[in-house]
Amino acid sequence: MTSSSAAASASPSAPQRQGPLRRLTARGRDEPHRVSSPLELFFDLCFVVAIAQAGVQLVHAVAEGHAGAGILNYAMVFFSIWWAWVNFTWFASAYDNDDALYRVVTLVQIAGVLVLAAGVSRAFDHHDFLLVWLGYLIMRVAMAAQWLRAARSAAGAERTVALRYAAGVLLCQVGWLGLVLLPEPARPWAFLVMVIVELAVPVFAERAQETPWHPHHIAERYGLFTIIVLGESIAGATVAVKSAVDDHDALGELLPIAAGGLLIVFAAWWIYFVVPIHGHLRSNGQAFLWGYGHYLIFASAAAIGAGLEVAVEQAVGAAHISTLSASAAVTLPTALYLLTVWVLHSRHFKVGIAQQLVLPGTALLVICCTFLGTWAVLAAGLVSAAAVATGTTLTARMASRNRTLPTTPAA
Repeated sequence: MTSSSAAASASPSAPQRQGPLRRLTARGRDEPHRVSSPLELFFDLCFVVAIAQAGVQLVHAVAEGHAGAGILNYAMVFFSIWWAWVNFTWFASAYDNDDALYRVVTLVQIAGVLVLAAGVSRAFDHHDFLLVWLGYLIMRVAMAAQWLRAARSAAGAERTVALRYAAGVLLCQVGWLGLVLLPEPARPWAFLVMVIVELAVPVFAERAQETPWHPHHIAERYGLFTIIVLGESIAGATVAVKSAVDDHDALGELLPIAAGGLLIVFAAWWIYFVVPIHGHLRSNGQAFLWGYGHYLIFASAAAIGAGLEVAVEQAVGAAHISTLSASAAVTLPTALYLLTVWVLHSRHFKVGIAQQLVLPGTALLVICCTFLGTWAVLAAGLVSAAAVATGTTLTARMASRNRTLPTTPAA
């Protein structure tokens, strides 16, 4: 893969390597051949470490019969990881100049997510969010520093946008102290309020002017992170199956779960990448809805892997939950993933009621698979694979029909 700084060298708005420090100026939306840089890929990889920790704790909570508390903690921790990633990604799309200071500040953000990851287990087990808050603080202060640096090189409305972002990011950190200082019953409400405030910062900041994010680059960044999260789900489920086989010699019970899980993840990948979404990202209104909605895509994709681990533990008698609960740990996030991908991606490209109903109908069938006992995961995998086959067939028939239609001669 070619780095962004190298591939975009033909564009006047691309970063130029003239010294270790350069002005942090905006890049162009029409910049050709814009792709993810090695620093961005490294950033993603380190963030997945925190997602993996959240997934591990979700597995333990669900397997011990504390699904409600586990899902709530997972949602809170995952938001902090996801939102820091989102802010970096959109800022980098607009302002990445790849100089030494930009790289150092980005590495500070990576250090912050590793601090956050170290505090995930305490957040789940002891409701102690101090390390999570500290890691988030490190990431967000570094992000505010990037915006202040962009403001220094900007003027007019662009400078106003950068200053609004910096102020909003820093003020939000005061509100997040509620997760550390408030009593436990009040923390979910504080979390909900702060989510709304955080999501409002970009909407408020960009009222003056839109930042010059690159549609193709943003679509690629989100796609790459989806791949990494799905890969983490496969890795976690593989380790769980291996441990169960080694410790319990239960290959017969685990094969349906392994096969079904693999089909689900394969289908999840296929469905996400079947259409090129960058052409749909034409304005901030469309981009904000699409970008914010990916919280559910990323969280559900990671939760599928956690659910597969829960199903494995239940199959070998290591989880204190019913088969129905273990099956739901896989089928419910799968259904959520399918519905969210349909809302954000697929529905914009489907023609006719039959194509539009494939993913919503599949999500409903996957939920129904929950009640099939030990065969639930395999059935959900087969249903997901059938959805891919059905969608591909309908699209091929539509294309064939369009090719055979007679063309009207030009007047």
